[in-house]
Parts: sequence; C-alpha cells; structure tokens
Amino acid sequence: MNELWVVRHGTTEWSAAGRHTSTTDLPLLPEGEEVARALRPRLAEGEFVRVLTSPRLRARRTAELAGFPDAEVDDDLVEWAYGDYEGTTTEEIREHDPGWTIWTHPTPGGEAPGQVEERLDRVVARARDAEGRTLVFGHGHALRALAARWLGQPVGNGRFFRLDTATLSVLGHEREHPVLRTWNAP
Repeated sequence: MNELWVVRHGTTEWSAAGRHTSTTDLPLLPEGEEVARALRPRLAEGEFVRVLTSPRLRARRTAELAGFPDAEVDDDLVEWAYGDYEGTTTEEIREHDPGWTIWTHPTPGGEAPGQVEERLDRVVARARDAEGRTLVFGHGHALRALAARWLGQPVGNGRFFRLDTATLSVLGHEREHPVLRTWNAP
C-alpha cells in the first residue's frame, strides 16, 4: 500500500504572528530552521519513492534541512491563495467580515475551494499512483485540505485537522480505506 507523508514548513515571521501567508515568500526563522533539521532523523527512517515540495522558499528550505535538498517542486502544493487577505490575521479580517474562516467564507481575490480541491486532487493521484511512500513539504491550510481530499472529503473538512509548523503526518490505508495514520506529530 502507498502512503502520503506530509510535512508543514518550519516557522516564519508571519506564521508565528498568525498572519495568512500564501504567495509572500518568507524565509524560515532560526527556530524554524532548527525544527526542520530535527525532522531529519525521523524522515531518514522512511524510504520514499517520490519527494515533492511547494515552490515557496519556506517549504523548499524545510525540505532541504530535513534531508531532501533535491525534492521535486510541485506547484500544486502551494498554500491556499488568500488574495486580499494576504498578510492579515483572522482577527483583522473578522473586523469587517465577522465569523470569517478560510473553510467557510470566500477570500476576495483569492482561491475558491473548488480550485484548491482540483490541484490537491492531482497531488493525491500522484501519491496513489506511486508504489510506496510519497513525502510532501507544504503549508498549513493546503495540507489540511490535502488530508481531507485523501480521505475523500471536501476541502472544507480540513478545518478539523489542526496542523502546526514543522510537524509530520502520515496518511495511509486500513485495508482499502484511506485513513489518517499519524497527524500533527512534533
């Protein structure tokens, strides 16, 4: 059976401050680099037939520090595009859009759930076509949506999967059913 191993990038200035970051290409903070390096021994235990990363610097650097400098860049792994909400916090958005979440409300100038679903379904298909483990490095909301798609759920169900920076999650199967094997492991 194939598995999909999921790693969220290390901490950046904006992720530490709760600012929505999609297209802004920020570097990892020193502590983000440290926790990315700490992933190396755990990931060295696995054998991967495919290693993919978002093109964003924070994901590529996490992959590099975790021991995968040659990870294949996959544009489908970019973060959910926040459009006009780029760089703002949820609290700031809710000042003019009460109750807003990426999972339940539109993002002006950003990506619609159907667009996110379409590109993440391509990642799921690539992982399922692989004969063995696929490892991906990406971003919080997109990886949570990816887990939902792995389970055959709408991207909005990603809201049920908290995902901290520099954590490891494993999606797999129990018999023929897709499952979460490990989630948000530090």
